[in-house]
This record gives sequence, structure tokens and C-alpha cells, in this order.
Amino acid sequence: MRVQTLTLAAAGAALLAPTTLPAAAVPTRERPPAAHGEGAVTAADLLDRVRSCDRVSRGAYRTDDASSAKVSVCGTRDAVFWKADLDIDCDGRPTARCNRRTDPLFSAATAYQQSDGRHLNAASLPYIVLPVPSGIWDHRAYGIRGGCVAAVIYRDRVQYAVVGDAGPRDIIGEASYATARGLGIHPDPIRGGAASGVTYIVFKDSRITPIENHRAAVKAGERLARHFVDPH
Repeated sequence: MRVQTLTLAAAGAALLAPTTLPAAAVPTRERPPAAHGEGAVTAADLLDRVRSCDRVSRGAYRTDDASSAKVSVCGTRDAVFWKADLDIDCDGRPTARCNRRTDPLFSAATAYQQSDGRHLNAASLPYIVLPVPSGIWDHRAYGIRGGCVAAVIYRDRVQYAVVGDAGPRDIIGEASYATARGLGIHPDPIRGGAASGVTYIVFKDSRITPIENHRAAVKAGERLARHFVDPH
């Protein structure tokens, strides 16, 4: 969570019941295989499906504290989606990549926890951050909760992830260190991220259990993405 970190940890926990800087190249030694290799559905396939917006949010979100509210959440029968930036969420279990030294806004808590009760590992688990429910939009009303599967698209890459954390009520566009790295976006929580051009598609009623099972998220994501681009 990039802003209001201390208050949001408590807000995210309350949801457990039903719930930048320009991008830079990832150092060669850290660059993973192209994320579009995770599934047969390409970035172009998914982006073609979200060209038009049937808005489901009552208002718009900002992408950071200084920006104006321009991002709407759109919906289809099977998913919701939005187009924004990508700020790096390094919260959760402290690691060599994500800790108070590497991230001044670091919080050791995430809104959702693993099956063993520990908070998520942002450095290894691809997850996205949703705004807490508000008058702008309440994701719970659309079958979206912790562990639901998301397809995150940047340029020609697709990274499957889960809903893993909660952010400010009026800001959208944030994902874990691992999500950014999988998309080829510099994952550093201070200097990394992408200023624009990131599309988030979250599939309704697609919760993965346990939330930390990324392989299951990829498998479900491939199936859901195929149906999303060709529902017939």
C-alpha cells in the first residue's frame, strides 16, 4: 500500500469477512521469462476485449495522491477491469526485496493472509491491490474478494495474479513486486513501477484456495481468459 499505510492495514483486515515513476527495464539477472508464456491467451487478445467500457463504478479513481480522478472500473458479465498505472506494493512478509530498508512505506501486513496465517509475500506472489469499498465502487458486490484471479497486462505481457491487498478508497493501480517483475516492469518500490499503460482484469467469483497457490491461479487464469475473449 503506497499511502496511508498504517490506517489501511486496519481497514484491510476489516474486509476479510466477505470481502511513480516511469517504468525502467528490469535488470537482466532478474528478468523472468515472458509472462505471456503462462497461457495461450495473448495480451492483444485480452486488450481487444476491453476496448470499450461499460462503467460499473459510480465515480472515478485517482492513480496517486497528486493526480485527478480519471480511472473508471468497467464491467462485463464475467469480469471487471480498469486501465491505470502500476505502483509497487512491497507489503507483507519481510524479505530481502521488501522490508523497511528497501521501502519507506513498508507494512508487514496485507489485507489477506496465506492458509498458514502468515501475511503474503509480495516478492514472490503476484497479487494486485483493490481500493477498499466506498461510494465509488464496492468490489464485493461484483463477486470480487481476496484470492480472486486477475490478468494484468502490460505491453505484450500477461501476468496472472490474485487479489491480495487493500489500498486507499479513492486510489487504484497497484500490484506486488512479483507482479511487476513478471511484467518486465522495474519492481523497486521507490524507483520502479509504470506510469501508465497497465490493464487489470479481475474475474468474478474466481477465488483461489489457498491464496498463495500461484500455479492454481495461472491454471484458472488461462481458463477464465480463454472464456473472456471467446465466451461462445
